[in-house]
Amino acid sequence: MKKSFFTLLLATAAFAPALTMHAQEQIYPHHFNLSRVTLLDSPMKRAMDLNIRVLLDYDADRLLTPFVRQAGLTTGRYANWIARHPNFQNWGGDGFDLSGHVGGHYLSALAMAYAACKDPATRALLKERLDYMVAVLKDCQDVYRHDNSGLRGFLGGQPINDVWRQLYQGNAAAFDAVRGWVPFYCEHKVMAGLRDAFLYAGNKTAKGMFRDMADWATNLVDRLTREQMQSILNTEHGGMNEVLADAYRIFGDRRYLDAAEKYSHQLMVDGMQSANPTFLDNRHANTQVPKYIGFERISEDDSTATRYAFAAENFWSDVALNRTTCIGGNSVEEHFLSKGNSNRYIDWPDGPESCNTNNMLKLSELLADRTHDARYADFYEYAMLNHILSTQDPRTGGYVYFTSLRPQGYRIYSQVNKAMWCCVGTGMENHSKYGQFVYTHDADSVLYVNLFTPSRLADRRFDITQTTAYPYEPQTSLAINSGGTFTVAVRHPWWTTDGYAITVNG
Repeated sequence: MKKSFFTLLLATAAFAPALTMHAQEQIYPHHFNLSRVTLLDSPMKRAMDLNIRVLLDYDADRLLTPFVRQAGLTTGRYANWIARHPNFQNWGGDGFDLSGHVGGHYLSALAMAYAACKDPATRALLKERLDYMVAVLKDCQDVYRHDNSGLRGFLGGQPINDVWRQLYQGNAAAFDAVRGWVPFYCEHKVMAGLRDAFLYAGNKTAKGMFRDMADWATNLVDRLTREQMQSILNTEHGGMNEVLADAYRIFGDRRYLDAAEKYSHQLMVDGMQSANPTFLDNRHANTQVPKYIGFERISEDDSTATRYAFAAENFWSDVALNRTTCIGGNSVEEHFLSKGNSNRYIDWPDGPESCNTNNMLKLSELLADRTHDARYADFYEYAMLNHILSTQDPRTGGYVYFTSLRPQGYRIYSQVNKAMWCCVGTGMENHSKYGQFVYTHDADSVLYVNLFTPSRLADRRFDITQTTAYPYEPQTSLAINSGGTFTVAVRHPWWTTDGYAITVNG
């Protein structure tokens, strides 16, 4: 992969100074607010539009049922709620209960869809749905407002409230009994949903709820020893370190950054301090990727956390360069393969999991923001085009869990309100954020063009229109619509030939 951007300094009329930062840029300062990027006719635009229609077909009340149940709400509008809105069974019953995690994903998806959508009527429907969900979740969280047993600030859908109380007391044995339910994995999705409802949709109630959950997650583990905590982190826990680092970035309270480090699995930090071609062999893949997103986020705010940055970079290199297939996905049956076992990609039906690719794209964004190494954008491009886009059924909008690479293989797509796989949750989010990484920036001085897709960026600092038929044709044109003195850095793609060229004004 080439590691370069072609840079061009433009000097035209002056433009207005930067205004107050959008909420989204508090977390991702190199990214433009998603609402500032308009996708024009393209495969990504069509996928986004279809996904928005699918999101509005989901039964939000049933997604809220686990939270209402756990909060014990039974009066007023919550009378007979569970009978009227039965909980989804996939991942929520028969002794294995992940209830609530898809509700968190759904909140994130609504928020991003709202930010990305340009149709006023549809935006209003998305915002109405999002605000409704936040209001119900607020009622559920408020039940615990005066709790002193370890649930103050809590919001969740799994039937394990007593496990949290035991953990708050420093007793990890109760947690051991429900490890297979991956409780912190589920809580991460809820926290991320509230964070995104604020970042992308500006819901201030969600912002306060997110802080309350950050307080809960921080206080919950105060009494645990380092050994107890690291034992808990041997179980899949999503990106708990990531959302707590995000809380630090939003609220400025150092306790959250300290908590993010406490939620960091040191085995995985230590194992990736240098290139290690076997360390990840046979490990559950998507358990690991979110951890390294969190490691990268911590390193951005803690200058002493260089070990976390090394771990994130080495992990990305190992997965992207040694464990990734031609479509940009990785893993078989949710696990990383050893080199000698890589034949399973073509003889096993449960090929690359779309959740892994979703999270690898998040990690690629962060590393690209910090280093501006074009190899991260190169990876992002082929994983997005070849895997993420293909996880959506172009007729129904259903989502794919596994993408089989087996000859004459097939894909199983989800149906609305009938499948609650983990990759349904990330699938809901995938198709609303295509505009997030097309353009990035360094303050007002550099505009990066990372991806090639028809689009318009209209920000307070930059205004640019991109016209292209890529991936069907490689030619792309950029029209600079606003004044200013800044550098435009255009990615030099890895797939170009010796005929690659950039021309200015013809």
